[in-house]
Amino acid sequence: MATELLSPAGTLKSMRYAFAYGSDAVYAGQPRYSLRVRNNEFNKIENIGAAIKEAHSIGKKFYLASNLSPHNDKVRSYLRDLEPVIAMAPDALIMSDPGLIMLVREQWPEQEVHLSVQANAVNYATVKFWANNGIKRVILSRELSIDEIAEIRQQCPDTELEVFVHGALCIAYSGRCLLSGYMTHRDSNQGACTNSCRWQYNVHEAKETETGDLIASSDTAVWTPDEEPAPVLLQEKNRPGEYMPAYEDEHGTYIMNSKDLRAVQHVQRLVEIGVESLKIEGRTKSHYYVARTAQIYRAAIDAAERGEHFDMNWMAELDHLANRGYTEGFYRRHVPDEYQNYEEGTSANPNQQFVGEVLDFDRQHNTLRIDVKNRFELGDQLQLISPEGNQNFTLTSMKNKHGESIDAAPGSGHIVHFDLQQIEAELGISDDALRYALIMRYIN
Repeated sequence: MATELLSPAGTLKSMRYAFAYGSDAVYAGQPRYSLRVRNNEFNKIENIGAAIKEAHSIGKKFYLASNLSPHNDKVRSYLRDLEPVIAMAPDALIMSDPGLIMLVREQWPEQEVHLSVQANAVNYATVKFWANNGIKRVILSRELSIDEIAEIRQQCPDTELEVFVHGALCIAYSGRCLLSGYMTHRDSNQGACTNSCRWQYNVHEAKETETGDLIASSDTAVWTPDEEPAPVLLQEKNRPGEYMPAYEDEHGTYIMNSKDLRAVQHVQRLVEIGVESLKIEGRTKSHYYVARTAQIYRAAIDAAERGEHFDMNWMAELDHLANRGYTEGFYRRHVPDEYQNYEEGTSANPNQQFVGEVLDFDRQHNTLRIDVKNRFELGDQLQLISPEGNQNFTLTSMKNKHGESIDAAPGSGHIVHFDLQQIEAELGISDDALRYALIMRYIN
């Protein structure tokens, strides 16, 4: 059985780009019952049906996440709301709550169910338990090492396994975080996470009151622009003498901000182990992110299945995506500070910039219509990214939507035209690939 590449689909457009760039399946969220409840196209039930039909028409799969931790009010309405979804024939439901799984198994015993990562399966006994309760695939916890995954594969040869290989990581145990709910009354386990772990936190000097309480000694942070960054030393009760510094500078401190997972270098081992599905996180990400990650992990899976060596260029390609710095997560041992990005809470992409997206092309007028995302100019070194591969070229001519020659594409919101014959002659790209082409600009 070939290893499945599973990509996120926050929108129909993202789904189409995932499939175009090599994904075998996508996953999206069920309205009200997934961990991404913010407004998106799949909040409309008819869009779920359209997506499932479209996926099946090209031989692809569509999984529906239904994996929140429900309180009583959602349990009462669950089967009613799920019934029209089941009629649309999703390839599987991704679920975590034992009660909801029980209800689905009783009502629709033929419906395939995958155990969500939210259920925190970290050992082979747990996998066996769920298999005995009708679960076909278990999405293993992110907190496992690659050797532990191999042991689970050996102990559970008849249960499909799925693991995450790319995307954001939580500071909590596979997403079971209370921080957002505590601080904002928006519960991450109900799909409303505010990413409180990514926020800036200021450190204040503290003093002890007569009753032993610690209070801030002032309303200003410890650090000022005229001083060196001031550390706060943390000491765990059972480790006397071991002090852990948490530094603050003008950006604040980000002691809970995890780096992003990147495990493309472990794809070959995971394929050899026999993991059925490799999963990319990012249902709130853009179609550009979905396309680039699918392209690179597709190449890594195909190479592994052919027995070819790992290509270090895949690591560099993923560096071009906005990220918070990368980590291998728990697949191998790391020193503690490699898990966290202490310096900033925002994504950065220092190597390339997404500057354009092909909308369509017109052979009669010899134009390739581009939706501009960021400014670029004549003479820029650009890269055309497509399902057929990535090719570099120098931009030598460009017109605005009125057919007038221009020297620069001003930025987002503008439409420009490239010379279609020149692009085809220089890059040799097919029509099908051109429909999903993206344009990058190299940043010096």
